[in-house]
Amino acid sequence: MSEQPTGRVGLIWIQTLNGVIGAHGDMPWHLPEDLKFFRETTMGHPVIMGRVTWDSIPEQFRPFSGRTSIVVTRDHELAESLNAPTVHGVTSVEEAFGVAQASPGAEEIWVIGGGNIYAQTIDQADVAKITIIRDEQITGDTYAPELDENWKLVRTTPEAERDSDAGWLQSRTGLRYRIERWEKSC
Repeated sequence: MSEQPTGRVGLIWIQTLNGVIGAHGDMPWHLPEDLKFFRETTMGHPVIMGRVTWDSIPEQFRPFSGRTSIVVTRDHELAESLNAPTVHGVTSVEEAFGVAQASPGAEEIWVIGGGNIYAQTIDQADVAKITIIRDEQITGDTYAPELDENWKLVRTTPEAERDSDAGWLQSRTGLRYRIERWEKSC
């Protein structure tokens, strides 16, 4: 990317312990508490996503209310068809950041997936909010990006030792989870 976005860039996703974030263009779980956390975190800020992520959002929820949705796609016709007041189709991550910076709430820009978009934007990001599902049995075909040594875990919800059995919340769906906040140190 030629220029760094001027606002804070965050990555947000949900994954299993073994890093699965998706299966066949969808999430292989239902965690309503994470959906609430996602909404609260991204509300009022532009969100950048790939076409597969866009397609995985049920039609009645897209575009997201209270946020500008920016969809990155290689399909120029689809990109043009998505242009409306709160949704914009673009053909590159660079273009997505340009649209995001011109959108309401651009002091924070959230990248919401999928795997390819995370890979293209991780260098611009300075914060990652990750919901971890305590399950290694869920399988998928899309994995979370690796956070390198420049990323530091600064908080878990609830506060707990990262590798202990403590600190896991219980979803009303039965899944155990926690939310981690990571910040880039350089």
